[in-house]
Amino acid sequence: MIALLRYQAALLIGSHRWLPPVILYAAFLAVGIQTGGPMLDSYGFAAAGTLPMAVWLARICVTSEPPAARNCAAAAAGPGRVHLASLLTAALGALLLALGGTAFVALTSDPHFSDHRVAVPVLPATAAGLLTALACVLLGIAIGALCNWPVLRSPGSAIPAGLLAALLLSVLGASPANAAVTGMVSGSAHGTVSMPWLPLAGTVPIAVAAVAAACVLSSRRN
Repeated sequence: MIALLRYQAALLIGSHRWLPPVILYAAFLAVGIQTGGPMLDSYGFAAAGTLPMAVWLARICVTSEPPAARNCAAAAAGPGRVHLASLLTAALGALLLALGGTAFVALTSDPHFSDHRVAVPVLPATAAGLLTALACVLLGIAIGALCNWPVLRSPGSAIPAGLLAALLLSVLGASPANAAVTGMVSGSAHGTVSMPWLPLAGTVPIAVAAVAAACVLSSRRN
């Protein structure tokens, strides 16, 4: 698996298709996060942006390999393992974005709650921000796994489905990602830092099930 991850990472880096989501996320942070803004609100905003970026990176990773090269890799290592490596590469890329966003917020935000009077405990707040971003990344990878090949093989259906799913799971109250982000914002308003353990616990089985289903289906359709 390590060799497959290196191979998929080399494909991603060499294709330069990672540049648009990275630039868009950087612009999202630069425009949406104000210098001196409340820390928890900023962490929530930065985490919310990682969900669509994870969906985008998942699509890039599962579609970047030429069919002939993918067939060769599948013959050598198994189609399920190759597909798993591509999704794990996307997840790692999205986690790097999340770390960058968290670092940006830590450097530019005001370590106070939304009233700008009560100080925020920085380390717990940063940990909560990272966990919120992780929940968003995992849900984004789950969407990417289910809204691309081999589940949806046509770009005409895969891309709109991924965009719609990312939008809905960002705004619907029942979404674990929305719950995690909302918890950060409400915590800033009420002067508390709460770890998003429950939303994160909800995203883990969703992501595992979605990735497993996509890998099994890739073995059947390869």
